[in-house]
Order: sequence, then structure tokens, then C-alpha cells
Amino acid sequence: MPNGQDQAATVPLPSSSVKPVTATAAGTVVANGQTHHQRQHHLWLVTGPAGSGKTTVAEHLATALQLPYIEGDLYHPKANIDKMSAGIPLTDSDRWDWLTELRKQSNSRIHDGAEGVVVACSALKLKYRDVIRVAAYWDRTLVIHFIFLYAPAELILERVAARKGHYMGANMVKSQFDILERPREDEVDVITVDASGDVEDVKEDALEKVRALLAAEG
Repeated sequence: MPNGQDQAATVPLPSSSVKPVTATAAGTVVANGQTHHQRQHHLWLVTGPAGSGKTTVAEHLATALQLPYIEGDLYHPKANIDKMSAGIPLTDSDRWDWLTELRKQSNSRIHDGAEGVVVACSALKLKYRDVIRVAAYWDRTLVIHFIFLYAPAELILERVAARKGHYMGANMVKSQFDILERPREDEVDVITVDASGDVEDVKEDALEKVRALLAAEG
């Protein structure tokens, strides 16, 4: 502070007739005692273990909702890809920068004018999902939803074993289920979708639940 003075003492206090502007909820701002509704932006994160169908479902949602799509795997640093290719599970520290980058990329799309974004991202642990949730603290118009795809480990293993040319091998499935924290009841921003059925049914079930949620939000 200049000359050791308390800057707060030099700043005039607002008149009692001027009410502050405060954000009370996503998309809602109170200014001068009146509530103003801002346009909301939705961030849809399709989550789950490798082989659960994240990319397939996320691409379907992005097309149907006419929103930009972000493939989370493309933003892993090379060191992460090298580890997974070698069958070495990622640690929490390996994932922080990746999750932060996905959050940054999502915000960037919205700031560029998109009404929302669809992201495919495993988000296996509660704290990983919380890293993404931070985005809503900085943008009160942002509404975040996780679409959790779940299927038995045996079925996921079969699917991953059948894939060709992907760095996530079948040997990594167990490590993902070992750390998987299924969404808790108090994670009210999560939609759970049974991913064990036919792929077309899973896609339509996810889209139906998303549209129902949008309709309920008005």
C-alpha cells in the first residue's frame, strides 16, 4: 500500500441508496433490489470408466443439442499417454493439470459464444468432479451436469479388449474400477445412465434424460 496508508480509508463508501450487485444462483443476479435472470450455459460432462461409451454418447449429445464437443483424451499430456500406454495407472497428480485444462477449454468455448459444451472425461473420483465444478464459481451463468455411464467391470473389460489402436488397454480397466467413486446421493448434478445395453439405447437414454432435465429447468 502506498506510504503505508490503508487504501480502504481512501475509498468512499457507497451511498446507502445504492444496493450492491450480488449473484444468488447460477444465472440469477440481484441488482438494486431487483432480480435479473441471465442466460444460462450448460456444461455436460459424460463420465465413467474406459470402455463405458463416453465418446459415443458425448458425440451424440453434442450433435443433438448442437453444442461444441471436447474429447478429454486429446488433452492428456504426452507423459500421461506414455504411462497409460505402458499399463501404468495415472495418479492424482497426473490428472490435475489435465482436469484444469478441460475446465479452461470448456470456459473458452462458452466465452467465445457457445450456449454450452459437451465434454467426454472419466472424472472417476469425487475430487476430480469437484475440479470441474469450480468453473461455476467464476461464471454464475454456468450450470454443470455430469452424465455418469456405468456398466459391470466384466462387460467393460470385453469392450476394451476388442478395441484396436487405443492406448488404454484392457489391463487398465481394473485400475480404473479400483479408484472409481460412484456419484454420491448428495451429488445432485449427476445423471446416472445404464451403459450395459445396446449402444443406440444408451445414447437415446442419455439424450432423453438430458432433455427432461432441460425441460424441468425451464
